[in-house]
Amino acid sequence: MELPEGIRRRLEDFSRNVFFDHSGTRTTPDEKDTFLPHDKRVLSSLHLQMSLYFNMWFFPLWWISETVMLQLKYPALPDYYKFILVTVLILMTLIEAIRLFLGYSGNLQEKVPELAGFWLLSILLQFPLILFQLFNEAILIQPLERGVHVVLAIFILTQALSGFVALRDMVRHTGRQFHLRQFD
Repeated sequence: MELPEGIRRRLEDFSRNVFFDHSGTRTTPDEKDTFLPHDKRVLSSLHLQMSLYFNMWFFPLWWISETVMLQLKYPALPDYYKFILVTVLILMTLIEAIRLFLGYSGNLQEKVPELAGFWLLSILLQFPLILFQLFNEAILIQPLERGVHVVLAIFILTQALSGFVALRDMVRHTGRQFHLRQFD
């Protein structure tokens, strides 16, 4: 399943502008040897991939515990928090599925737009939503919820950090390859 061309192009432009270090386009003699056309250096991040793998197995546990806890505390919640928590659960489920897919495809296939989409979803949507559920005491946080939210927040934070590093490395590598091919 590929991203639509318009979204893919916008994510490429965004990631090129944000993650590309314009001062580091010159290569040293040691670096020049690693960027020859016959080189197939793997740019995938092992840390990111391991975190995505464990998150994929943890997420159903998080979802089940969150659904059970929401069902238990639902009668005691005010009406507006009932609506907010159900909406947050649905949104987080959809976003997490998309985010894990983009993370897997972007990291393993070394695709910058997918990895940039994964990173943006992590930082702009998932992290604020999990922090809302973790620190808002008005939603009657249960001990099980706090535990699974802390684990998911740690997953999201480590994936955002390792995703940033992987994305920066991929963009730099692509930029260097482009500059080297100009002179061939």
